[in-house]
Amino acid sequence: MDNYKEALSDPFAGELAERLTRYARIETTSDRHVEDIPSTPTQWDLARVLQKELQDLGFSDVTLDDHCYLSARLPATPGYEGKPSVGFMAHMDTASDVTAKDAKPRVVPDYDGKALKLSDEHTLDPAAYPDLADHAGDTLIVTDGTTLLGADDKAGVAEILTALGHLIAHPEIAHGPVEVFFTPDEETGKGMNLFPLAKVRSVACYTLDGGKLGEIEAECFTAYSAKLTFKGYVIHIGSARGKLANATAMAASFISMLPRAESPESTDGWYGYYCPIEVQGTLESASVEVFLRDFTDEGMNRRIETVKALAKAVEAQFPGGSVQADIKKQYVNMRRKLDERPEVLERLVRACKDVGIPPVIKPIRGGTDGARLTEMGIPTPNIFTGGYNYHSRYEWASLSEMVLTVRTVLRLIRLWAA
Repeated sequence: MDNYKEALSDPFAGELAERLTRYARIETTSDRHVEDIPSTPTQWDLARVLQKELQDLGFSDVTLDDHCYLSARLPATPGYEGKPSVGFMAHMDTASDVTAKDAKPRVVPDYDGKALKLSDEHTLDPAAYPDLADHAGDTLIVTDGTTLLGADDKAGVAEILTALGHLIAHPEIAHGPVEVFFTPDEETGKGMNLFPLAKVRSVACYTLDGGKLGEIEAECFTAYSAKLTFKGYVIHIGSARGKLANATAMAASFISMLPRAESPESTDGWYGYYCPIEVQGTLESASVEVFLRDFTDEGMNRRIETVKALAKAVEAQFPGGSVQADIKKQYVNMRRKLDERPEVLERLVRACKDVGIPPVIKPIRGGTDGARLTEMGIPTPNIFTGGYNYHSRYEWASLSEMVLTVRTVLRLIRLWAA
């Protein structure tokens, strides 16, 4: 997109900037080490703000349940009650990779396309992030580089409320029933564990949790986690020869055997990976958590068997030690289920084209709540939001792309009512 002025002149622009910056100041970092949902109490702070906004806008059946799942309905335009209900979903938590506490979002109008100083220590530079070079003349939303912005996924939250607020303010726009879902703990992988599925009436849903304008994600990783527990044999290290089995060394040996060519930093596109996420240990006991990702069942089965084989290899290296592998499924590739309902993706592609956005269908190298919801029986592809550099202190959002996301959502709702 070469000229941003048309999109930025849209009345949506001011509302979107206000919403995103306000939501970003509410710290909602989730914690994958906590099993409770929500995993952190701060997620309630944003949930209660959004609950009141939904009520004030005039949504019906606004419900914030005991586990911080927020849902609401927008009744159909009179005469359109028989049209299919469609849902829109975004998550309220932010990733723990970089802190989001005390975020200081700011709006940068008429970005000049050059390196943007966020603070004395941090600069957002097109040399490192080439997408910036395409946004000269756009309005950016950034932080001071000390925290996440939280556009993942507060941009999606802002876009859903802005789009549906517009529908309410313009009753002449005919639409069928619409549902809204804001979820906790998406970043921990547990965001759908207690989702109130029985409340859902929609035949299809869309997550607003993507990135660059036009990118539609209808395929995701199949994801497993592997927790390796290493048990050593401890004796004084001064007399350890032939006796000591060092659990920390066992964990390090396991990590070193993971294929470097199949790591996140070595792969892209449809290539999967092994990613050690966390390691801790002592001489007696250690643990490693590894994320396994692949787009095919065959590829995932190979990764699972590789982890088991490496665990046995470590045991062979360290007589007296033992390794236990606990492998659990997190989510599955949503493509197969979405292929069974092609109209869900077809309407989204058409909505993009009608708004003037060339759609780009690509895999998401991760997962969304939509992948889990698709597995539960409600097809849910993922829509772009205009956010970039997620999970990074250099996260930023394009205001013009946020405007175009809202236009896409509104057009999509109209297509479901046709």
